[in-house]
Amino acid sequence: MPAAAAAAPMISSVQKLVLYETRARYFLVGSNPAETKYRVLKIDRTEPKDLVIIDDKHVYTQQEVRELLGRLDLGNRTKIGQKGSSGLSRAVSAFGVVGFVRFLEGYYIVLITKRRKMADIGGHAIYKIEDTNMIYIPNDSVRVTHPDEARYLRIFQNVDLSSNFYFSYSYDLSHSLQYNLTVLRMPLETLKTETTQTRQESFDIFEDEGLSTQGGSGIFGICSKPYEKYVWNGKLLEAVKNTVHRDWLLYIIHGFCGQSKLLIYGRPIYVTLIARRSSKFAGTRFLKRGANCEGDVANEVETEQILYDASVMSFSAGSYSSYVQVRGSVPLYWSQDISTMMPKPPITLDQADPFAHVAALHFDQMLQRFGSPIIILNLVKEREKRKHERILSEELVAAVTYLNQFLPPEHAIIYIPWDMAKYTKSKLCNVLDRLNVIAESVVKKTGFFVNRPDSYCSILRPDEKWNELGGYVVSTGRLQTGVLRTNCVDCLDRTNTAQFMVGKCALAYQLYSLGLIDKPNLQFDTDAVRLFEELYEDHGDTLSLQYGGSQLVHRVKTYRKIAPWTQHSKDIMQTLSRYYSNAFSDADRQDSINLFLGVFKPTEGKPHLWELPTDFYLHHKNTLSLSQTRRSYTYWWTTGVLKHLPLPFDEVTCAENRRKLTVKKFHKYEEEIDIHNEFFRPYELSSFDETFCLAMTNSTRDFMPKNVGIDPSPFTVRKPDETGKSVLGNKSNREETVLQRKTAASAPPPPSEEAVSSSSEDDSGTDKEDEGAVSQRSTPVKVTDTGDNTKITENVVQSTKDVYGVNLSDVPSEDDLTIYARFVQLGQSQHKQDKSSQQFCSKHHLDRVINL
Repeated sequence: MPAAAAAAPMISSVQKLVLYETRARYFLVGSNPAETKYRVLKIDRTEPKDLVIIDDKHVYTQQEVRELLGRLDLGNRTKIGQKGSSGLSRAVSAFGVVGFVRFLEGYYIVLITKRRKMADIGGHAIYKIEDTNMIYIPNDSVRVTHPDEARYLRIFQNVDLSSNFYFSYSYDLSHSLQYNLTVLRMPLETLKTETTQTRQESFDIFEDEGLSTQGGSGIFGICSKPYEKYVWNGKLLEAVKNTVHRDWLLYIIHGFCGQSKLLIYGRPIYVTLIARRSSKFAGTRFLKRGANCEGDVANEVETEQILYDASVMSFSAGSYSSYVQVRGSVPLYWSQDISTMMPKPPITLDQADPFAHVAALHFDQMLQRFGSPIIILNLVKEREKRKHERILSEELVAAVTYLNQFLPPEHAIIYIPWDMAKYTKSKLCNVLDRLNVIAESVVKKTGFFVNRPDSYCSILRPDEKWNELGGYVVSTGRLQTGVLRTNCVDCLDRTNTAQFMVGKCALAYQLYSLGLIDKPNLQFDTDAVRLFEELYEDHGDTLSLQYGGSQLVHRVKTYRKIAPWTQHSKDIMQTLSRYYSNAFSDADRQDSINLFLGVFKPTEGKPHLWELPTDFYLHHKNTLSLSQTRRSYTYWWTTGVLKHLPLPFDEVTCAENRRKLTVKKFHKYEEEIDIHNEFFRPYELSSFDETFCLAMTNSTRDFMPKNVGIDPSPFTVRKPDETGKSVLGNKSNREETVLQRKTAASAPPPPSEEAVSSSSEDDSGTDKEDEGAVSQRSTPVKVTDTGDNTKITENVVQSTKDVYGVNLSDVPSEDDLTIYARFVQLGQSQHKQDKSSQQFCSKHHLDRVINL
């Protein structure tokens, strides 16, 4: 393989914005965080319906911007030399431009006025939009009013941009980590070629400013074209993307983003969960089902779990791993009629599709983005008294069988049907046991992404499961090839639990690949899995609210059958909330989504959005015009896709993919590629209380029990009633923190965990759960306030006999033994600091305890 070049993602130089206004113009001034480089947009306010934007693409210094604004202020005053009224006034400060939109009057500009940091990936910050401002551009003197403008504005603003919309100035959120890092490792010759072509095609005379004359010290900055399917403001930026500099274009995604810190004996491992909701065929639960004519399915969400060692920030030097899976509606023409006001309306197949045309389009998209194999996990019901969900299963099996006829056997679509609802009702079957088996087989077929070769310890002590792992192995690590596609009917409750189990299995392999555990196994009721489960619960609740109108009804604890009895009443309330939302508010939400995404464009003289009887024709374009070209019924994939399988076509170095990249050479210390300055912000005043890495969810602080002498490893099985919220007596939080630090400081070295059976991993409540409840390390006896006392009997007896020479074989009862165990626990903790504490647990004191 040719040598890879030094490359880095390009950082947008427009992160702070100020909008200034005059009577005839808006001036949008954008700067980098250090406020050393500026760009200026001029927006005309004299055009009543057209958008006129001028970008000189010049990079200004701070002094030049001040002089420019001063001249504008002076030139726009009503009288020359007048000081009482300013000709240039400051309208609003912002952090980015969402886009421009027009209904029936003039254009509006949508600005991000408040943001909040949600995650950090290799020093690249991911922000959530907290607040926006929508400003009408034309001046009041030229404004042509329309009676329906206010109603369109209200519908547009029903899409709450402060609810789960995310962006980044330097990291492409529309692509996976595997894609982003693969692009950075393009061969050196390719980057040089792309740099030459970029210079020839560019009209920006300032593009080469600051370029080093020494060829060896330059670094290639790479900016990739976003994946349009997951960009939600693509239509809003359509009017300006060809006229303004790329730094003004800020692409946002919709879905979920959460990050937690997994502390492994002080080593910070960041676990990140990113969900990208598709902007194609988007909508609400009963109004968007199945697929449209272009192969886009309803409720399609790509979920990516990213794991990396936060102690090393660089993409080139750090350790990064990711795993991607997808959920989405069954790719058929089907719907449900909600006019009957039934909780479960009947499923109807709208069109016959004997050649699986729509399914072919959908799976063709997946082959391009993920490679092979495509694995379908179908969780809908197989046995029903009256055919309901089974209609979808039968059609999906027929479509997959038809499409597999023409694919090579090694790249065939794998179909796994499993009636999850049936297994849940059975008392003899453990749902999560079966899901764990499926998850293992899936991860072994697809593999996962990691940007470093196998660790030396994996070579010395190879694991059987690791040797069977699939994917694509390269010199720099591993690539995920193929993806798991999970669906039920709604793709909410059952799907989220199945995705969690697959994600848990993949997480074990990711931790193993980074050398953090010695076996690719993770058990329930460990701090690591509790942290991961909470991330997936938040992920599921968020996606369920967006599509279904309520939070999850059935959670992981429900399927583990350990949910508290109060959960049943909550489930009923969530079901009622979902039904109410579907019946009364989903239609308005669907109109808002159609308007926001540009699916419907208001036009003078045509029916308004609220006058349309259905939006079917808006999402199915083949109903309005016939396509001039017809796809083959046998060669249903895009040309070139099959040749590169199992690798995804989008990640292959070819001319078509190179056209999606913008490559530019920078000096080593240029701000556009300096992630160190972008992350640490040395020019800004920072506070520890507001530092994101200290505020995020922490496995030690939020999940590890606070008992003295507890094993601090996040991979030790805890008792189900132990949580990070337990306290020691009435100590203050400050004292607890100090005590916790002392305990962690005196903790034993990292252990070597033993392999456990699948029933123990799934924590089904059997006796095998007890085997993993006690740590296999030489640590003090673990004692809790509640729980099964018999679990600690053997350990307490042996510990007391070895340390104090006291035989407890004649202890009268388990309750007395529990009391004594607490004394022993405290005595051992104190013994490390003062040898005289052995008197505390002398035989005399033991007799007093037993006599209690």
